[in-house]
Amino acid sequence: MEFALSEDQRMLQDSLSGFLKDAAPLDTIRKIATGDKAAADALVTGLDDFGLSGLHVAEDHGGLGLGLLDACLVQEALGYAIAPSRFMATTVTAHALRHGGEAHLPAIVSGEMRIGLALTELSSRRDGAGVTVETGRLTGTSLLALSAAESTHMLVADENGGLHIAETPDNVAMQTIDRTRVFSEVRFAGEKSELSLQPDDEVLAVARLLTAADTLGAAQAMIDKAVAYAAERQQFGRVIGSFQAVKHMCAEMAARLEPSRALIWHAAHALDTGEPEGLVMATLAKSHLAEAGTFIARTSTEVHGGMGFTDLVGLHYWFKRIAVNRQLFGSPEQCRMDAARLQGWLETA
Repeated sequence: MEFALSEDQRMLQDSLSGFLKDAAPLDTIRKIATGDKAAADALVTGLDDFGLSGLHVAEDHGGLGLGLLDACLVQEALGYAIAPSRFMATTVTAHALRHGGEAHLPAIVSGEMRIGLALTELSSRRDGAGVTVETGRLTGTSLLALSAAESTHMLVADENGGLHIAETPDNVAMQTIDRTRVFSEVRFAGEKSELSLQPDDEVLAVARLLTAADTLGAAQAMIDKAVAYAAERQQFGRVIGSFQAVKHMCAEMAARLEPSRALIWHAAHALDTGEPEGLVMATLAKSHLAEAGTFIARTSTEVHGGMGFTDLVGLHYWFKRIAVNRQLFGSPEQCRMDAARLQGWLETA
């Protein structure tokens, strides 16, 4: 049995990568990172025109009807380009609405409803934060919400794991080391839940899987940059890529990353086909990519030497994206604990 991408899937990823190469070069990412709203809006508009908002929405509701494997390929390309995008929030929400919330999907596809993601309660809780629901109204604060700043509605998790669609309330930007994306603190003060859904373990699994795919793309970019730099940087009259130590560093990065790609593909395929192991595999993919990505970010910077710390090369944008992804929706340690619980190895807290 051959488990590989179809021609259509390769074309999807290649065409998106080509678009991002032109639309999101490092100079544009620098502008976005320093708060250039025009540059960010132009990129987001271009991605919307690409049709990403409907990728994981069924054709009956105006979408493309593609699966999570296709979504992971898109997120990998976005991670490679460290591009800001509403794609993760839109895809996770579309998955959450697949049973019982289909009426909202056409508005998401058309862009009339722009979705943010406030799912912190599903993976961690901090003092002073948390969202509760009473008589259909949301109260409390959600931290590290994705795509909230420009959204019209949010997919919100309450403290009991329930999911809600509500209009986006007041929110303020949270400063993180990753300036390629905007995270927000969202404050609910009695906003009405337009739609309430029962707890669904797949929603967190999909968010974790897409985060892993984003890290996969960013880590691949760092490997490619390290290999290209080693092939042109000279010391003692030789390119540094000819030195055995540098060869070993590049080879070890590639060896760490390549199995990760198969892990993500398998997890996405399992969720797409409803296999019971999908939840576990998605959780383990997030855990593994967090640690493999951290190793690659560090090693790629070492291959660049002192240049790796400069803004001229810009490695720090990929490094910081990987670092934030490591903790987003659960640290590697927490993900492994959750995987153990899903398999019945630990008692449920």
